Amino acid sequence: MSIASLIKFTSLAEPEHYFVPVEKRIAGNPQQSVWMDYTDPSKQFMVGIWRSEPGKWRIHYTEEEFCMMMEGISIVTDAAGQPTTLKAGDSFVVPRGFSGTWEVVETSVKRFVIYEASAVPT
Repeated sequence: MSIASLIKFTSLAEPEHYFVPVEKRIAGNPQQSVWMDYTDPSKQFMVGIWRSEPGKWRIHYTEEEFCMMMEGISIVTDAAGQPTTLKAGDSFVVPRGFSGTWEVVETSVKRFVIYEASAVPT
């Protein structure tokens, strides 16, 4: 591949807006938006920006996700009840299989890179 194959994110794609599904909601009804910058042909590797209004919901990751918080404050709590506060400037990875809750305390924006494996390990 040549440098001509390089993908540079120069402008945001059109956002997709949605709400957390009712069966996952714990508090609030946060509107969320996602701007997809890149999805590979297999649809297993994705890069974009996510934004959420305040609220709290259940999460279960089937993918590996690298995140860099750009704005706001969120609290991610694992299934054992251990919370981690995330704020602008924090970078982290959510591993495949992680379960718990995500709470947006202040409207949050993150850059994400996702790898969705075709099979979840047992």
